Amino acid sequence: MKNLGRAIRQALRQRFTIIGIILSSLVVAFFWGANIGAVYPFVEVVVQNKSMHDWARERVAESEKASAVAKQKIHELEQQQDGTENAQSLNNKKNEIDALRLRIEAEQKVIATTKSLQPYIERYLPNDAFQTLVLIASFLVVGTIIKNLFLVANMLLVQRFSEMTTLELRNQVFAHTMKMGLGVFNKNRTGDLMSRFTGDIAAIGSTIAFLFGRALREPLKAAVCLLGALWVSWQLMLFSFMVAPLALILTYVLAKSIKRANRRSMEESSQFFRRLLQSFSGIAAVKANTMEKYECNRFRRTTREIYRKSMKIMFYHSLTKFSDEVLGMVVVSISILAGGYLVLNQETHLFGLAMTTRPMNLASLLMFYGFLIGASDPLRKLSGFVNTAQSGAAAADRIYPLLDRKPAIIEKENPIPAKNLAQPIVFDGVNFHYDKKEPVLRDINLKILCGETLAIVGPNGCGKTTLVNLIPRFYDPVDGEVRLGRSPFYDLCIQDLRRRIGIVTQQTILFDDTVLNNIRYGSPRATDEEVFAAAKKAYAHDFIMQKLEHGYDTNVGESGGRLSGGQKQRLSLARIILRDPQIMILDEATSQIDPESEQLIHKVLEKFIKDRTTFIITHRLSTLSLADRILVMNEGQIIDVGSHEELASRCELYQKLYQVSFKESA
Repeated sequence: MKNLGRAIRQALRQRFTIIGIILSSLVVAFFWGANIGAVYPFVEVVVQNKSMHDWARERVAESEKASAVAKQKIHELEQQQDGTENAQSLNNKKNEIDALRLRIEAEQKVIATTKSLQPYIERYLPNDAFQTLVLIASFLVVGTIIKNLFLVANMLLVQRFSEMTTLELRNQVFAHTMKMGLGVFNKNRTGDLMSRFTGDIAAIGSTIAFLFGRALREPLKAAVCLLGALWVSWQLMLFSFMVAPLALILTYVLAKSIKRANRRSMEESSQFFRRLLQSFSGIAAVKANTMEKYECNRFRRTTREIYRKSMKIMFYHSLTKFSDEVLGMVVVSISILAGGYLVLNQETHLFGLAMTTRPMNLASLLMFYGFLIGASDPLRKLSGFVNTAQSGAAAADRIYPLLDRKPAIIEKENPIPAKNLAQPIVFDGVNFHYDKKEPVLRDINLKILCGETLAIVGPNGCGKTTLVNLIPRFYDPVDGEVRLGRSPFYDLCIQDLRRRIGIVTQQTILFDDTVLNNIRYGSPRATDEEVFAAAKKAYAHDFIMQKLEHGYDTNVGESGGRLSGGQKQRLSLARIILRDPQIMILDEATSQIDPESEQLIHKVLEKFIKDRTTFIITHRLSTLSLADRILVMNEGQIIDVGSHEELASRCELYQKLYQVSFKESA
């Protein structure tokens, strides 16, 4: 519940909304109890063909008479005490006298209260039974209208409160996740993150709405009714609630089980999202390998598990409703038996315990029952409280760890502005690993001059991509350092650094937006004319205008699905050209495109990388021709560095790579 408490504290920042919720809840609760309280004047006054004027006069007369009788009885008992020597008999008479004195005090209070109300009753209330009935009915209608108007306001305020909390939490989690390094996205599957952003945060929002809506409003309604019942007879009410401790114990036991079941259900929902995303994103592979039936069976197993977990939650939830209903009925039954005995026998004691100071009449008992029933309905509506609270707690336990994570890449407090990257890049004794048992880079020492183009080759998994990912600080070295001139990269402003680096990868990243906005992505202030110029330099302008239906306003679809591989890559290059970076990183940028597109992209790169420090990861001979030097890597280490001719004559690994890969692509 600790993390759910954090969500509640965050929600409480909406002070004015909270005040509105509390005030509207109080008004709803007041009129809820007031409408039930109307039972008393109806039974005690109207049914007996009296007005409130008659009731007040008779009430005073009855209390005065009862007080006089009690005084007379005390006088008689005191006289009897003088002639009694038996200790037990004396003690009984003393107790009876004390009880009668309490009765006199109670009657005097009734007299005083009624007399204080009499002037107002006679001035403002009708002196007629039917008119009194009309007044009660009018009060019930007006009170119900007011109550429901405030109920509508309360529900709207609660929904706003919940939605704003959800909105802020989603934005907060998203912003914090954006600060995380790439390693976080590799470790946390996309489906799991999507599940947390949608289902888990929504569950927290629902819990907040429940806690500040029904869980605040209904207890206030119940509290007003219980206060009314306490006013009639607090002793009788406590006697009726003897079974309450049993209800609390059952609720506590079930709450723990419900939280565990909810947590497991949310984990299963994450698995569901992963399965869904996997199947849809890899649909081409599924169909190509005729794995539709396998995927359907696997999906059925996941949904079956979700069903099983949901049924388990519902089982615990139904147990809470069962226990609440049964124990609630036990409370009502006890009050019916006890109250009925007191009224039918005009008693004030039950099992030797004082229940009232003066005998109850039928109207008081009916009002007491009305208040108990009025309290039971709000409490019944809270029967899902445990399930909702535990669901929210389980969701909060999955969300707040995301917010508590510390970014692996941390910027120092006063970083050095990286306005100009026209300096050598130096790798000095760099070591790196994702897992301590599996080193990825080992003792990397390298210097790349400003404006130099360095090609990086080597077998798959040798650390090429990891090496270039250290430059924009997607990762930091475990040992050693990467420097820009004499300044370590971790001293530089990350935003400045990344603004001046252009990256083109094998998997072109395009968004479900227009061509114009995809090229402009990363350079939001660029004009349309600047976008068009960048597209022309990337040899993309012609196909955009001639082959796309709406030109630059054409939506490229999800991940650029409406474009070919070569078209997507040229848009990606146009984006980089518009950005005009000082450092270029090309990671297998031409590995999955047609020869025609490769030739065009090669022309673009040949012009664009001049006077820019460029890193090219490639296995294509045509791309290697752009490099000033070639770096050969294997198993996380630098094997050799030199020109194509030098490496071809002395580096055995380069010779093998050239024969196997480069020659095939030449």
